[in-house]
Amino acid sequence: MTAPLNPPPPPHDHSANAHQVRQAPPAGAPMAGAYEEDGPGMKTEAREAAVITVLVTVCGALLGLLWWRLAPHVPLVGDQSGNSWVVYLKDTEGEQAVGVDGTFTLLALAFGAVSGLAAFLWRRRGGVPLVVGLALGGLLGSLLAWRLGVWLGPTSDVIAHARAVGKGVTFPAPLRLGAKAALLSWPFAAVLVHLGLTALFGPRDPEPQHPGEVPLAPAPQ
Repeated sequence: MTAPLNPPPPPHDHSANAHQVRQAPPAGAPMAGAYEEDGPGMKTEAREAAVITVLVTVCGALLGLLWWRLAPHVPLVGDQSGNSWVVYLKDTEGEQAVGVDGTFTLLALAFGAVSGLAAFLWRRRGGVPLVVGLALGGLLGSLLAWRLGVWLGPTSDVIAHARAVGKGVTFPAPLRLGAKAALLSWPFAAVLVHLGLTALFGPRDPEPQHPGEVPLAPAPQ
Protein backbone atom coordinates (compact mmCIF):
# COMPACT_ATOMS: atom_id res chain seq x y z
CA MET A 1 0.00 0.00 0.00
CA THR A 2 1.53 3.32 -1.02
CA ALA A 3 1.17 6.74 0.71
CA PRO A 4 -1.02 9.33 -0.98
CA LEU A 5 0.79 11.59 -3.36
CA ASN A 6 -0.83 14.77 -2.10
CA PRO A 7 -0.99 15.30 1.68
CA PRO A 8 -4.31 16.55 3.04
CA PRO A 9 -4.52 20.33 3.37
CA PRO A 10 -3.91 21.67 6.87
CA PRO A 11 -6.97 22.74 8.80
CA HIS A 12 -7.84 26.37 8.23
CA ASP A 13 -6.93 28.49 11.23
CA HIS A 14 -9.46 31.22 11.89
CA SER A 15 -7.48 32.70 14.78
CA ALA A 16 -5.30 34.79 12.44
CA ASN A 17 -8.30 36.69 11.17
CA ALA A 18 -10.23 36.61 14.43
CA HIS A 19 -9.08 40.09 15.35
CA GLN A 20 -10.13 41.57 12.01
CA VAL A 21 -13.86 40.81 12.14
CA ARG A 22 -16.01 41.86 15.06
CA GLN A 23 -19.26 40.09 15.43
CA ALA A 24 -22.21 42.23 16.37
CA PRO A 25 -23.77 41.24 19.69
CA PRO A 26 -27.25 39.78 19.61
CA ALA A 27 -30.19 42.12 19.82
CA GLY A 28 -30.84 43.35 23.34
CA ALA A 29 -27.42 42.29 24.66
CA PRO A 30 -25.35 44.98 26.45
CA MET A 31 -22.34 46.26 24.55
CA ALA A 32 -19.15 45.72 26.52
CA GLY A 33 -17.05 48.83 26.78
CA ALA A 34 -19.59 51.01 24.98
CA TYR A 35 -20.14 53.24 27.98
CA GLU A 36 -16.70 53.22 29.52
CA GLU A 37 -16.08 56.88 28.69
CA ASP A 38 -19.56 58.21 29.36
CA GLY A 39 -18.93 59.17 32.96
CA PRO A 40 -20.07 57.78 36.28
CA GLY A 41 -23.80 57.96 35.56
CA MET A 42 -26.58 60.44 36.13
CA LYS A 43 -27.30 59.40 39.73
CA THR A 44 -23.66 59.77 40.73
CA GLU A 45 -23.40 63.13 38.97
CA ALA A 46 -26.56 64.33 40.73
CA ARG A 47 -25.11 63.33 44.13
CA GLU A 48 -21.85 65.09 43.37
CA ALA A 49 -23.73 68.19 42.22
CA ALA A 50 -25.72 68.20 45.47
CA VAL A 51 -22.51 67.97 47.51
CA ILE A 52 -20.97 70.85 45.57
CA THR A 53 -24.11 72.95 46.06
CA VAL A 54 -24.01 72.46 49.83
CA LEU A 55 -20.27 73.11 50.15
CA VAL A 56 -20.36 76.24 48.02
CA THR A 57 -23.39 77.56 49.89
CA VAL A 58 -21.67 77.10 53.25
CA CYS A 59 -18.70 79.11 51.98
CA GLY A 60 -21.08 82.05 51.73
CA ALA A 61 -20.67 82.53 55.47
CA LEU A 62 -17.00 83.33 54.96
CA LEU A 63 -17.86 85.79 52.20
CA GLY A 64 -20.33 87.50 54.52
CA LEU A 65 -17.69 87.84 57.25
CA LEU A 66 -15.13 89.28 54.83
CA TRP A 67 -17.66 91.71 53.39
CA TRP A 68 -18.60 92.90 56.86
CA ARG A 69 -14.96 93.43 57.82
CA LEU A 70 -13.64 94.92 54.57
CA ALA A 71 -16.53 97.05 53.32
CA PRO A 72 -16.17 100.79 53.95
CA HIS A 73 -18.52 102.47 56.40
CA VAL A 74 -21.01 105.06 55.25
CA PRO A 75 -20.94 107.87 57.88
CA LEU A 76 -24.21 109.20 59.22
CA VAL A 77 -24.97 112.05 61.61
CA GLY A 78 -28.07 112.52 63.74
CA ASP A 79 -29.64 115.86 64.60
CA GLN A 80 -32.37 116.53 67.15
CA SER A 81 -35.14 119.04 66.63
CA GLY A 82 -37.40 119.03 69.64
CA ASN A 83 -38.47 115.46 70.26
CA SER A 84 -37.76 114.30 66.71
CA TRP A 85 -34.52 113.09 65.24
CA VAL A 86 -33.21 113.55 61.71
CA VAL A 87 -30.43 111.40 60.25
CA TYR A 88 -28.46 112.46 57.20
CA LEU A 89 -25.25 111.63 55.39
CA LYS A 90 -22.18 113.31 56.78
CA ASP A 91 -20.40 113.29 53.41
CA THR A 92 -22.94 113.72 50.64
CA GLU A 93 -20.26 113.40 47.95
CA GLY A 94 -18.62 110.34 49.42
CA GLU A 95 -18.28 107.10 47.51
CA GLN A 96 -18.50 104.74 50.46
CA ALA A 97 -21.82 103.30 49.26
CA VAL A 98 -20.25 102.42 45.92
CA GLY A 99 -17.33 100.89 47.77
CA VAL A 100 -19.70 98.63 49.73
CA ASP A 101 -21.13 97.19 46.52
CA GLY A 102 -17.71 96.99 44.89
CA THR A 103 -16.23 95.11 47.83
CA PHE A 104 -18.99 92.52 47.71
CA THR A 105 -18.65 92.14 43.94
CA LEU A 106 -14.88 91.65 44.01
CA LEU A 107 -15.06 89.18 46.87
CA ALA A 108 -17.85 87.26 45.15
CA LEU A 109 -15.86 87.06 41.91
CA ALA A 110 -12.85 85.72 43.81
CA PHE A 111 -14.98 83.13 45.60
CA GLY A 112 -16.52 82.12 42.29
CA ALA A 113 -13.15 81.63 40.63
CA VAL A 114 -11.87 79.54 43.55
CA SER A 115 -15.01 77.39 43.73
CA GLY A 116 -14.95 76.79 39.97
CA LEU A 117 -11.31 75.74 40.16
CA ALA A 118 -11.92 73.51 43.18
CA ALA A 119 -14.87 71.80 41.48
CA PHE A 120 -12.78 71.08 38.39
CA LEU A 121 -9.85 69.71 40.38
CA TRP A 122 -12.17 67.44 42.35
CA ARG A 123 -14.33 66.23 39.47
CA ARG A 124 -11.95 66.57 36.49
CA ARG A 125 -14.98 66.40 34.22
CA GLY A 126 -17.85 68.58 33.07
CA GLY A 127 -21.53 67.80 33.06
CA VAL A 128 -24.82 69.63 33.29
CA PRO A 129 -25.61 68.58 36.91
CA LEU A 130 -22.22 69.79 38.08
CA VAL A 131 -22.57 73.18 36.38
CA VAL A 132 -26.10 73.62 37.74
CA GLY A 133 -24.99 72.69 41.26
CA LEU A 134 -22.07 75.10 41.04
CA ALA A 135 -24.28 77.96 39.86
CA LEU A 136 -26.99 77.25 42.42
CA GLY A 137 -24.45 77.00 45.24
CA GLY A 138 -22.88 80.30 44.20
CA LEU A 139 -26.25 82.05 44.18
CA LEU A 140 -27.26 80.62 47.57
CA GLY A 141 -23.84 81.45 48.97
CA SER A 142 -24.19 85.06 47.79
CA LEU A 143 -27.60 85.34 49.42
CA LEU A 144 -26.22 83.90 52.66
CA ALA A 145 -23.27 86.31 52.59
CA TRP A 146 -25.54 89.28 51.94
CA ARG A 147 -27.93 88.52 54.79
CA LEU A 148 -25.11 87.60 57.19
CA GLY A 149 -23.23 90.81 56.47
CA VAL A 150 -26.36 92.89 57.02
CA TRP A 151 -27.04 91.04 60.28
CA LEU A 152 -23.48 91.52 61.56
CA GLY A 153 -23.34 95.17 60.52
CA PRO A 154 -24.79 98.17 62.33
CA THR A 155 -28.45 98.16 63.24
CA SER A 156 -30.94 99.16 60.61
CA ASP A 157 -32.76 101.39 63.10
CA VAL A 158 -30.77 104.52 62.40
CA ILE A 159 -32.97 106.73 64.61
CA ALA A 160 -32.32 104.56 67.65
CA HIS A 161 -28.63 104.48 66.76
CA ALA A 162 -28.51 108.27 66.49
CA ARG A 163 -30.20 108.63 69.87
CA ALA A 164 -27.73 106.17 71.41
CA VAL A 165 -24.61 107.97 70.19
CA GLY A 166 -25.96 111.50 70.64
CA LYS A 167 -26.53 114.60 68.58
CA GLY A 168 -23.87 115.43 66.00
CA VAL A 169 -21.90 112.21 66.58
CA THR A 170 -20.89 110.26 63.49
CA PHE A 171 -21.95 106.63 63.33
CA PRO A 172 -21.88 104.00 60.55
CA ALA A 173 -24.89 103.35 58.37
CA PRO A 174 -26.36 99.85 58.08
CA LEU A 175 -24.54 97.57 55.69
CA ARG A 176 -26.60 97.53 52.51
CA LEU A 177 -26.14 96.06 49.06
CA GLY A 178 -27.45 98.63 46.64
CA ALA A 179 -26.72 96.75 43.40
CA LYS A 180 -28.50 93.41 43.74
CA ALA A 181 -26.86 92.29 40.49
CA ALA A 182 -23.72 91.70 42.56
CA LEU A 183 -25.39 88.53 43.85
CA LEU A 184 -24.81 86.99 40.41
CA SER A 185 -21.06 87.59 40.49
CA TRP A 186 -20.26 84.36 42.34
CA PRO A 187 -22.25 81.93 40.14
CA PHE A 188 -21.12 83.71 36.97
CA ALA A 189 -17.42 83.49 37.85
CA ALA A 190 -17.72 79.89 39.09
CA VAL A 191 -19.42 78.61 35.94
CA LEU A 192 -17.12 80.60 33.64
CA VAL A 193 -13.93 79.33 35.29
CA HIS A 194 -15.15 75.74 35.44
CA LEU A 195 -16.26 75.67 31.79
CA GLY A 196 -12.98 77.24 30.70
CA LEU A 197 -10.87 74.72 32.60
CA THR A 198 -12.99 71.85 31.32
CA ALA A 199 -12.59 73.03 27.73
CA LEU A 200 -8.84 73.39 28.10
CA PHE A 201 -7.87 70.48 30.32
CA GLY A 202 -10.91 68.18 30.47
CA PRO A 203 -10.99 64.68 28.94
CA ARG A 204 -11.71 64.40 25.25
CA ASP A 205 -14.52 62.22 23.90
CA PRO A 206 -13.17 59.04 22.27
CA GLU A 207 -13.91 58.24 18.66
CA PRO A 208 -16.98 55.99 18.37
CA GLN A 209 -16.42 52.32 17.48
CA HIS A 210 -19.22 50.52 15.69
CA PRO A 211 -19.74 46.81 16.39
CA GLY A 212 -19.27 44.54 13.37
CA GLU A 213 -16.86 46.96 11.71
CA VAL A 214 -14.09 45.31 9.65
CA PRO A 215 -10.90 47.36 9.55
CA LEU A 216 -9.45 47.90 6.11
CA ALA A 217 -6.22 46.09 5.33
CA PRO A 218 -3.27 48.27 4.29
CA ALA A 219 -2.67 48.55 0.56
CA PRO A 220 0.18 46.40 -0.77
CA GLN A 221 3.42 48.21 -1.41
